[in-house]
Amino acid sequence: ERALELDPRSLFLLQQTAQAYWQLRHFPDMERLLDRTLAIAPGDAATRLARALIDLEARADTESAYNAAREVVNEDPAAVDTISELWFYVALCRRDTAEIAHALAALSPEGIIPFSVRMPRSFCEGLAARARGDAAAAERAFNASRVEMEDLLREQPDYAEALCILGMSDAALGRKEDALHEGRRAVELMPVTKDAVTGAELLRNLAIIYAWTGEKDLAIKQLEELLPLYSQISYGQLRLHPWWDPVAR
Repeated sequence: ERALELDPRSLFLLQQTAQAYWQLRHFPDMERLLDRTLAIAPGDAATRLARALIDLEARADTESAYNAAREVVNEDPAAVDTISELWFYVALCRRDTAEIAHALAALSPEGIIPFSVRMPRSFCEGLAARARGDAAAAERAFNASRVEMEDLLREQPDYAEALCILGMSDAALGRKEDALHEGRRAVELMPVTKDAVTGAELLRNLAIIYAWTGEKDLAIKQLEELLPLYSQISYGQLRLHPWWDPVAR
């Protein structure tokens, strides 16, 4: 906010400060800053979708984000690259298999980086397959994700982000003990005291590992500890995103 007083038309500062409010779940402040951003750059595709995403995050209402994504795609197909990650997130929250497939096709070959932790494309393919109920395709995709993360870890054994995704992949594959060990080890390697953003994302992903391995009580306990922090959790995500289904049931 202080930086914005000094440079009030900086798109970078506006967007970064809005993202900080997003992770604090201060949605009125996020809305205020994104409206300022759009007043300066009304055609910015990522900002348009982020602004529409507030309804999903704060109220579990996907309509605005869905409409914004479709408008961007229809108006300027070249802009799809800039919104593909958010579009995929919205599509998963809507459980719209056709929309998930379209968004997945637009993702980078490297996959997605929701905040700090890269989820490889194969992992995203696994999420999409689970959403459409294709167990065989999900197993193939999560196995591919597992292999990719193991390759990274052979070169960098203490790479917390890769260890975390390996744990999530193993959880999806039913490898419970491996998944729990990997998820917990990732959090040990990168605690929030070392990196507030990445550490919180690893804690969120550990909660997902608990959920996917049937440890519902541990998942809820982890969420209770995580929610007061600067983190990548929202009411809408908990209500709608498929990776929280085992907790929501």
